[in-house]
Amino acid sequence: MDTATVGHSVSHDSAARHVDGRAVFIDDLPEPRDLLHAHLVTSPWAHARLGAVDLSACLTAPGVVAVVTAADVPGVNDIGAIFKGEPLLPAEFAEYVGHPVAAVAATTPEAARHAASLARIDGEPLPAVFDVRNALEKEHYVCAPMTMARGDAARALAAAPFRLQGETEIGGQDHFYLETHVALATPVDGGALHIYSSTQHPTEVQHLISHILGLPQAAVTVEVRRLGGAFGGKESQASLVAGIASLLAWKTGRPVKLRLDRDDDMTITGKRHGFLLRWDVGFDQEGRILGVDMQLAAGCGWSADLSSSVMSRALSHADNAYFYPAARIRGFCCKTNLQSNTAFRGFGAPQGVIAAEAMLDDIAHHLGRDPLAVRKLNFYGTGGRDLTPYHQTVEHFRLPAMLEHLERSADLAERRQAIDAFNAKSPVIRKGLATVPVKFGVSFNNPMLNQAGALVMAYTDGSILVNHGGIEMGQGLYVKVAQVVAEVFQVPLSTVQVSSTRTDKVPNTSPTAASSGTDLNGMAAQLAAETIRERMAGVAAERFGVPVEEIEFKNGEIRSGNHHMEFAELTALCHAQRVSLSANGYYRTPKIHFDGKTMTGHPFLYYSHGLAAAEVAIDTLTGEWKALRVDILHDVGRSLNPAIDRGQIEGAFLQGMGWLTMEELVWDKEGRLLTHAPSTYKIPTARDLPADLRVELLANADNPEATVYRSKAVGEPPLILAVSVWLALRDAVASLAAPGAPATLGAPATPEHILAAVEAARATLP
Repeated sequence: MDTATVGHSVSHDSAARHVDGRAVFIDDLPEPRDLLHAHLVTSPWAHARLGAVDLSACLTAPGVVAVVTAADVPGVNDIGAIFKGEPLLPAEFAEYVGHPVAAVAATTPEAARHAASLARIDGEPLPAVFDVRNALEKEHYVCAPMTMARGDAARALAAAPFRLQGETEIGGQDHFYLETHVALATPVDGGALHIYSSTQHPTEVQHLISHILGLPQAAVTVEVRRLGGAFGGKESQASLVAGIASLLAWKTGRPVKLRLDRDDDMTITGKRHGFLLRWDVGFDQEGRILGVDMQLAAGCGWSADLSSSVMSRALSHADNAYFYPAARIRGFCCKTNLQSNTAFRGFGAPQGVIAAEAMLDDIAHHLGRDPLAVRKLNFYGTGGRDLTPYHQTVEHFRLPAMLEHLERSADLAERRQAIDAFNAKSPVIRKGLATVPVKFGVSFNNPMLNQAGALVMAYTDGSILVNHGGIEMGQGLYVKVAQVVAEVFQVPLSTVQVSSTRTDKVPNTSPTAASSGTDLNGMAAQLAAETIRERMAGVAAERFGVPVEEIEFKNGEIRSGNHHMEFAELTALCHAQRVSLSANGYYRTPKIHFDGKTMTGHPFLYYSHGLAAAEVAIDTLTGEWKALRVDILHDVGRSLNPAIDRGQIEGAFLQGMGWLTMEELVWDKEGRLLTHAPSTYKIPTARDLPADLRVELLANADNPEATVYRSKAVGEPPLILAVSVWLALRDAVASLAAPGAPATLGAPATPEHILAAVEAARATLP
């Protein structure tokens, strides 16, 4: 019987139920008696001073039981995740079209929706800002600007033989999780609340609801079994939905469910931050960077939300895989009267990487050199070329060796020559090729968040139950943690069950984010399981009459020489001898520290590495394009589950490709989101993957750091590999331009934008 489950490809624990519909999400739960359904009343203005909110017609509508506004909040009317000033329901100002200002609870969803439409809101429209450039010019920020610096960038730029300025603009992206935001709040004995919330951060929901209602945190229990996708969109913004449901439940004394439909979800909730990226770079005749001055401006929407942390990570990835001898990188979190943008897979790192990659391409085009050769020249190395702009030394840097491998396996040199020859003879179809490296720092930039707890319990029949603070949102966290526990005890994976995540089982947990879900919760579960195993080993050693060091757990048995017993037999013996079979595990990530004021420190325990080479073709008459081939080599350390990791790589890559090529957010001049449904907002499907997609996990690559079984994070880094497709499109467009001309293609690179870039490229020809 093979019980060593770590390193084996095992199906997602809910895979079959996802396919046949048996997986239970919040909206599938049996409805409790007297359940009320909520609907939101939202602002029609992008920016307005609120007057009277007349809900009298709502109250008299059929089925309505209660309405709430800011005046009904008994505690602190604020759900700001980092900074204060983000009310659950605003009392003075509406800050974007769709801003919830009131809520209605009724006996049916239809009754609640109808009643909400009867609300009358008075307001004085105020000037609104929608554009990042405009906000940057007005210094209209949600938090103070940030600067990350090392060396004298101004002096390095002035002394450089070559110098270039450039910019590109990157759009946002809707999370488009299959399960929209939903919460079910139920009053329980003693004035407490139980909340099912579709959230990545149950502890934050618990704490904020306690503040809103003036309850102790111990009186609020938040439970999560699974999410139908999240991608960062349910890290902080779930508090709005759960908070309103809880406020209505507190007021009525009845269970309340609030579920946003797709249009409302897209209209009300935030997106990935769009960025305006600018750079001033000095370099030598070979393309070696000497100095960099970058400016990263993020469109944050109406409130701070998590924008300061997103910007911090963007700044710390604006070097990507490259050494800057001198650098000044500034970040500006711009306030606009749109949805409050929030966490999204990558958390600012993809935007920072794009700044580096577009800049490297500009250098190569200016000098007429191969972009890949310029990248290799600027890789981090040794001999003083290993210090980041945030003053962390880059260790265990695998990209040079990985690139050598990919160059051979993907025939990059031969394909570059073939594409150049094809383009020289093709007047309409043009091809592009680009290779992008990724150096992704793993850990939260906020050191406080790098901790996790777990509770493991073994029963007398040999079964094991695990509870931890991580959230299963489709990424395979639960099965990986179960594999870790099964590995510790050397029992079949079927023996281990993972229960719903609950704040009354493991308290004060961190969000499942920053690609650290398995790193943190897996290690906490491993430590808890090892504590129980040590106790069990002591009992077995006493029974066998041998030293405890000779006890071995293997293949569902406990052995020592000729002695052996089944795992279940030993658990029963431990119980009979009054030995505890439950244990808490706690893990805090070592080595990390970061000073948010100086923007320096050691924010990452390790780096995850990846490479992607993308080949595309564009139609210069229509702007249509196609991905022909993509080769990916990714470093996941010692994979806990290769099948899950491969799925994460492919899914992340496709999501990143969608962001950069087709997912376009459009607002009208009044700030109304026009792309608020799948009819107007295009997301990629499996059909958009290149027909020739080759994914390889880096072999023999145990993590040098002591992570859970030497694995590495995999959730976010592969998304950045999709930058290779965007750069390949720019490469195809550049084949039409005069030598040295800068690329003008931003993102998303839709056919319309590609066609405009083609025309701009041709305009550079004599």
